[in-house]
Amino acid sequence: MNSVENSAEKTPHLSIVIPVLNEAAALAHHLTALPSLGSQGIEIIVVDGGSSDNSAGIATPLADRVLSGPSGRALQMNLGAQHATAPALLFLHADTYLPDDAVEQITQALERHAWGRFAIKLSGRSRWLPVVSWMMNRRSRLTGIATGDQGIFVRADTFKAVGGFPEQPLMEDIELSKRLKRVSHPACLTAKVISSGRRWDQFGAWQTICLMWRLRYRYWRGVSATQLAKEYRDAR
Repeated sequence: MNSVENSAEKTPHLSIVIPVLNEAAALAHHLTALPSLGSQGIEIIVVDGGSSDNSAGIATPLADRVLSGPSGRALQMNLGAQHATAPALLFLHADTYLPDDAVEQITQALERHAWGRFAIKLSGRSRWLPVVSWMMNRRSRLTGIATGDQGIFVRADTFKAVGGFPEQPLMEDIELSKRLKRVSHPACLTAKVISSGRRWDQFGAWQTICLMWRLRYRYWRGVSATQLAKEYRDAR
């Protein structure tokens, strides 16, 4: 096989960008699980936002690339996208696990859509988590708005064309969805990612639901993401 063919073989089909901040407890298990997706044309990029728990050190032998940048998911994900080499991007939270055929599903979806997301199943102690999951999936399908814990995927050229994630401290996933909806309707996959329900377990399911809906409503009414981020921190 000649060098041109070898080079083509090494070009990934999908770059997975994972922003982390003090995620050492789950990071090794999560990163170890990713190569088991089967179709090995993936590139794993971890972007650390200044962790104090050695998250970057844990990720280094398990990821293709570990970057350091300022704290903030939008900033971290944009940095990861800048260094990605695949024609498709998947933005994945450190506590979100993919279905086994995720790469195949993303590849097929991006043949028909510019972007998309998975359905979500929240994992945790609260008996309300199945209800919360159903509400999130239903809302996303009706509005075409995806949240970061659903695993947003997008063609790399489209992501660049819309300017990436807005550099704001909250609601960056909602704003990106709005930008991408101008390009195409999202592929709303029924396959589910499994995301941690720790936020709902820790602060209470209905309290968290009310908080998030209140923040989204205020964002829709024009309140700045910076102000909402402060209210979110204070509420926790």
